Amino acid sequence: MSVPKSDYLSNVWANGIFANRVLFITGGAGSIGSAQTRALVHLGADACIVGRNTEKTEAAAREIAKVRNGARVIGIGGVDVRDFDALKAAADRCVKELGAIDYVVAGAAGNFVAPISALSPNAFKTVIDIDTIGTFNTIKATIPYLVDSAARNPNNPSGSDSLTGGRFVAVSATFHYTGMPLQSHVSAAKAAIDSLVASLSLEYGPLGITANCVAPGAIEGTEGMERLASNLVSKSDKDKGVPSGRWGTVRDIADATVFLLSEAGSYVNGTTLVVDGAGWRRQGGLGVGLDPGMVYPDYLLTGVVSRNLKDGRRNGKL
Repeated sequence: MSVPKSDYLSNVWANGIFANRVLFITGGAGSIGSAQTRALVHLGADACIVGRNTEKTEAAAREIAKVRNGARVIGIGGVDVRDFDALKAAADRCVKELGAIDYVVAGAAGNFVAPISALSPNAFKTVIDIDTIGTFNTIKATIPYLVDSAARNPNNPSGSDSLTGGRFVAVSATFHYTGMPLQSHVSAAKAAIDSLVASLSLEYGPLGITANCVAPGAIEGTEGMERLASNLVSKSDKDKGVPSGRWGTVRDIADATVFLLSEAGSYVNGTTLVVDGAGWRRQGGLGVGLDPGMVYPDYLLTGVVSRNLKDGRRNGKL
């Protein structure tokens, strides 16, 4: 059964705003990435999604193509964002088959629960390599095509053509705003992404490119949150941790992405759009890696975190 539109896109967007445009996205087969891709394809874009798992990536491309008659969506598997040559080959193939790259979303990421005491140098490096180096490699592999797109689609608020191009979005996070126990690796990686995107906006803004981050909070039903939040915590208790009274949805992130890539986001450059219901204002309410009753700093001192996470590599011991 196809995913209903209401799961990935609000009704506020006009059909065709991304007509004849092409999205290149890393992590496009994931829960957030697939919603972002569906939203753009629904609104007229063609898309190229890349990922490490060939079967998953190609299957996701076939499903996403169903949201609009005539949509062209290709899935390129076997691509690790840590491998620049593989990413460059994927970008070149995207342009060869779809004609251009107008929008890039860097969404590939890795995460798990671990304190610094149990975090090996290799584990820390792995997250930095996937998130930060992967984002840099994505920029390097696609930036010539984004420059071309920006030249074809000048950022002109007085123009009659509402179609856009030359836009980059990285998926970041909010942990590094305040710090978060058990998330030092991801906090460091995402802080670096924010800084990298800021530099991108400064260096390529004069060429017509916009570069921004989207920072999701706790998003319901995603593999990322299954790895971070204990399944013993009730939905009502999870929702209480967010000032807006609920966890986010993948549609919230897709809508934010549409905004940044659309004409409405033409003057938004070099910033981070936080989509978290003000959750980062009280980060402790998220309870990363904790079961009910576990409180700071006791769980750190006793060396026990939740065993009820999707990723069981920690086995509950720090």
